[in-house]
Amino acid sequence: MNLSTMFEFAIERYPNRTAVVEGTKRYTYNHLNKEITKVAASLQRMGINQHDRVVIVLKNRLENIVIYWAIQKLGAVYTPINHRLSAKEVEYCVNDAESKAVVYESSSQDAVLNATFEGNPILIGLGAVQGADIHYEELVDRSPGSFNKPVIHEDDIALMLYTSGTTGMPKGVPRSHKNEYSAAIAHIIQNQYTDGESTLGTMPLYHTMGMRSLLSISFLNGKYVVLPDFDAKDALDLLSTEKITSLYLVPTLYHDILCHKDFSSYRLDKLEKIGYAGASMTTALTEKCAALLKPKVFVNHYGSTEIYTFTICPYVLKKPGCAGKPGLNQNVRLVKADAEGNSLPHDIIGKGEVGEIIINLDSNEAFKGYWNKPAATQKAIREGWYFTGDLGIIDDEGDLFVVGRVDDMIISGGENIHPLEVEDVLSKHPKVSEVAIVGEDDDRWGQIVSAFIVPSDPMITVQELDDYCKSDPKLSNFKRPRNYVFLKQIPKSPVGKILRRKIREGEFELYFTENKIVG
Repeated sequence: MNLSTMFEFAIERYPNRTAVVEGTKRYTYNHLNKEITKVAASLQRMGINQHDRVVIVLKNRLENIVIYWAIQKLGAVYTPINHRLSAKEVEYCVNDAESKAVVYESSSQDAVLNATFEGNPILIGLGAVQGADIHYEELVDRSPGSFNKPVIHEDDIALMLYTSGTTGMPKGVPRSHKNEYSAAIAHIIQNQYTDGESTLGTMPLYHTMGMRSLLSISFLNGKYVVLPDFDAKDALDLLSTEKITSLYLVPTLYHDILCHKDFSSYRLDKLEKIGYAGASMTTALTEKCAALLKPKVFVNHYGSTEIYTFTICPYVLKKPGCAGKPGLNQNVRLVKADAEGNSLPHDIIGKGEVGEIIINLDSNEAFKGYWNKPAATQKAIREGWYFTGDLGIIDDEGDLFVVGRVDDMIISGGENIHPLEVEDVLSKHPKVSEVAIVGEDDDRWGQIVSAFIVPSDPMITVQELDDYCKSDPKLSNFKRPRNYVFLKQIPKSPVGKILRRKIREGEFELYFTENKIVG
């Protein structure tokens, strides 16, 4: 099975259903397919052939979706990257992928035009951009109308995503048609989606969560409602007017939606299924989602770009913060954590112990290795297992809890402290909007726990936060923050992951200057 065939089945099944909505544009599956075919024919005439990489530097928008499916029809490789990347980062990704073409828009124009590309890729512009060899509108208006459809095998590469590069240069993650098909079907089952589901298409298509939303909704002949630039009010407008039934977002976006001042004025009764991934969700936010959205399905999905699903937890209300049990196609182990990357699959640890989470590569959702990065592949893949770099613990019921990253673990006075357990406590304080815990160097203790707080109330004090931590029976005294810093916002990646590296390097704006060591 390949993705293009699956999409064609959907078109024939319900050609007149609404497939994509963006602003005033409403495309049925049949209408969408006609434009996809025109674009595919134009791309092939320009020399885009099977297995060629095409780098996409676009926001989520209807044209991006058309290009995605056109590339799938040609058996080429859709290679999306963040439209906010710098010229040097775009240059690196395009050259690393040996891309045949680059598609860009106004938001990414400067980065694309200021980059130096090898191999002279074709520049395809969307909208009124400069420097393009050809514009998207021309692909549609001047299309030859038909193309030679290649034979596509399930192990052919359909997609190459680039990792965020928080620990170095981005790495290309090639994913086959089988990988993507399996991940989409797993997503449908694990989130209990049904025929005709609808969702908000705001998670970026350069991220695995964005791709999963697009594919699962397309396979179910559902409605994908595009929101290129996330705004909580715009999201609420679309959730209400388009009667959206399901959401798959990072926790940050749920936080922004639920905290919008006009939230209570919107009717969201059609929204029955919500899922999150990409970052941990605090207990406080979990409870708020349940209270205000009242979902029938509420799922925590834990996975990665390399292997879509690790574990699934459909009972987050019963066990907030729990990552659950292995997904449909998956098998998970905990092994003795080794920051130097020397641990092996047979170093298995028992329940109640913290260890590194490793994932079985026999899964149909799993990649085979990084693009042109043999050293990185060798480090991540050992004896048929993918080493995530995440730390976890398995409870008496066999459920996984992710407690942090191997390189985020704080060691204070010889004791291991995981940021997430401290964040979970402080996030419940009524005057705390968001919190990030980071280890800071200390001459006496090696490291101390520092709390970086975004207040929801300007009258917040260090003393009341410390008293709050002391009163929580789940938080040992040695895990209490000894330093508090109040910020205007927590530095995060485009998909909502806390960037602790930026916090450590002081890349933030203070809310106010009271910060002191608490004895």
